[in-house]
Amino acid sequence: MRAPAYAVCLALLSGTAQAQTPNDPELEACKSTGLIALKERSPSVKNIILDMDTLTVSKANTKIEDTPVRTIIMGEVYLERKETGKSQHFLCLIGEKGKVLLTFFTVR
Repeated sequence: MRAPAYAVCLALLSGTAQAQTPNDPELEACKSTGLIALKERSPSVKNIILDMDTLTVSKANTKIEDTPVRTIIMGEVYLERKETGKSQHFLCLIGEKGKVLLTFFTVR
C-alpha cells in the first residue's frame, strides 16, 4: 500500500531549508519545467511568477521507491495570463544532477 501524498511530503521535508535567490538554478529548472507543462494544458499561461517570500527549499536525501529525491521546493506562485490571478500552491521535487522529477500546482 502506498503512503498518502502528504505523508511523503512530510518525510521529504525533513531536510534543511535554505534561502534562495530568483536566479538559483534549481528554482529556474522548476519554473521552466512547470511552465512547459502548464502551457501544454493551458496555452494562455505566459509565465510563472515565484513568490520568493513564501518559497521553502529543503535539501533531502531520500527516495520515492527507487528514485532519489535531493531537493524539495514549496511555496506560492502566480500564473501570468492576460492578467495575474490568485496565488497557487507550488511543489517541485528535484532528483539527481538537478533533474526535475515533479512540478505540481494547486488552486487555493
